Amino acid sequence: MPIRTRPTTWRTLATAAIAALTATLLTPAAADAAPPATPPVHSYADAVREAVWVDTGLDEDRDGRADRVAVDIVRPREAARAGRKVPVIMDASPYYSCCGRGNESQTKTYDGHGDIVRMPLFYDNWFVPRGYAVVGVDLAGTSRSDGCVDVGGRSDIRSAKAVVDWLNGRATAYRSRTGDERVRADWTDGSTGMIGKSWDGTIANGVAATGVEGLETIVPIAAISSWYDYYFSQGAPLYDSGPDRLAGYVQTPEAREHCTDVARELVDGAPRTGDRTPLWTERDYVRTAKKVRASVFLVHGMQDLNVRMGHVGPWWDALGRSGVRRKIWLSQTGHVDPFDFRRAEWVRTLTRWFDHELKGVDNGVDREPVADIERAPDQWVTSTAWPPRGTRTVTLRPARGAQDGVGALGLRPGRGTVTFTDDPALSETDWAARIDAPTPEKAGFVTRPLTRDLRLAGSSRVTVTVTPSAPTAHLSAVLVDLGPDTIRDYADAGEGIVTLPERTCWGPSTDGDSSCYRETRAKTADVGHTVVSRGWADLGEHAGTGRGEPLVPGRRYTLTVDLAATDHVVPRGHRLALIVAGTDRGLIDPPADTPTLTLDLARTSARVPFLGGAAAFARATSGPPVTAPHTAPHGVRPPATAHRVPGDTR
Repeated sequence: MPIRTRPTTWRTLATAAIAALTATLLTPAAADAAPPATPPVHSYADAVREAVWVDTGLDEDRDGRADRVAVDIVRPREAARAGRKVPVIMDASPYYSCCGRGNESQTKTYDGHGDIVRMPLFYDNWFVPRGYAVVGVDLAGTSRSDGCVDVGGRSDIRSAKAVVDWLNGRATAYRSRTGDERVRADWTDGSTGMIGKSWDGTIANGVAATGVEGLETIVPIAAISSWYDYYFSQGAPLYDSGPDRLAGYVQTPEAREHCTDVARELVDGAPRTGDRTPLWTERDYVRTAKKVRASVFLVHGMQDLNVRMGHVGPWWDALGRSGVRRKIWLSQTGHVDPFDFRRAEWVRTLTRWFDHELKGVDNGVDREPVADIERAPDQWVTSTAWPPRGTRTVTLRPARGAQDGVGALGLRPGRGTVTFTDDPALSETDWAARIDAPTPEKAGFVTRPLTRDLRLAGSSRVTVTVTPSAPTAHLSAVLVDLGPDTIRDYADAGEGIVTLPERTCWGPSTDGDSSCYRETRAKTADVGHTVVSRGWADLGEHAGTGRGEPLVPGRRYTLTVDLAATDHVVPRGHRLALIVAGTDRGLIDPPADTPTLTLDLARTSARVPFLGGAAAFARATSGPPVTAPHTAPHGVRPPATAHRVPGDTR
């Protein structure tokens, strides 16, 4: 374990931390207890630090010459002197100068020759001594790169793919941004792993989906798998802006001046109607998951309301169908890096993953459980497969209850109708808090208190048949665990963590690049209910054509709402609720009208994946009555209404 330090003693104690960790790895007792990991045998202080500019083969900024992207490299000098080639860990990002990386918003810094002094995050401090090169790529149109930001399109993806090609001898790099001196990557064996959080991890997904040779593994953290699903959910807008605003957030002044054509394409190709266009097709990496050759270690927060869990299920499933080797961590956090919620175990596991995937070390990481799931704050369980074997989809039916407006949820079909009116001022938190009261803005359906624990894992779907009173309507479908619990407070500013003043060190430091980062702890909340999974849709998308259409008031429509993947245990004594409502404040934008919707219960159902299938659900909802625990009605605070960007800043 690393030792704690205060900010004034970074460098000295960083060296001590590495020595202590190395000693731990090498003692006989520890060797028996922990799988092998590569020891830190190279000097970080003496590492080669250099910059090259890789030709992308594009001219997006229309200046008459091919765009070049800046690539900063930190690699072990001893390996180079001995002629030993090293693998590469690569993070391609738009945030290296504009916004910062990690919980402490680090940016790149340079010396007077333009060589990297500080590479953000711990990767170079930790992995260069272990015989890896660490490469930081400025995406096209950002920081020191040419070209234009096109938010997940060919410029973004080619920015990073060209670097993988150069590392494997298939592309050209230059010593400077405008010069003619060529540089070969003769120090690497070409084996490359990409890593990154949010937009960075999204680029890793996109590059892997090209099938580029030499990319051996990716580690996407809180990453997008389809850009359409970042801005819309089945036609319902999630934010009040499009990718053009995001490009403006990260691009350089030069790109802003020369990339007006690309900016116009981002506006014209992403209409706020929510229609699926060729722009979105190009940015759908799930569509080309069959090309992926790299293994995938995926990390995501199950309560991430920025890059939402809807990006996990389709990508994970598509990779599985293509036979990709996969591993997954699912936390209770929001948009948070595992370095900031499970630091020691993350560094240990990530090291072993890269050792196995990039160096071929037989350390057993590929034989360990596929999934780690945070069941409670800092309490983790594992699954040998995910979703776990024995998970079966169960069709649940809503029905009218004993009290008007408070329905039941079970296996038998219901009859009749329930009516609710969209109220854009209310959210899922408000609906769940009033689940046992007939309120006009929702339709709620609840199981009896469970007689045993019930685990749901994977993606759910809710099919509704509704009659609207207006030409436009948005729908929300939410699964809720009703009962007291202590969870990570994902709606807090830290999204489930509190940053502390103490620091721990992860590798050696230099005067310009410390390996010491502020520690964190879980930020928890005591709640009376927990939202388990969510989904949203524009009822105008009912035909499934990718193009919305005006509704005819009084006509009945059937629509299936896709809910995000999750892994949650509803404990004995708790109840499971399905809520169908209109606008989920803070999470989708309201429609043009304020419709009243009549829900046909006989034609409405939820398909939910339970471990043990229908038999498990039947057992959990039968038997002697169980008294539901007294619960306060509150959950976490309602989601804040704010435009977010898929980056590290919260």
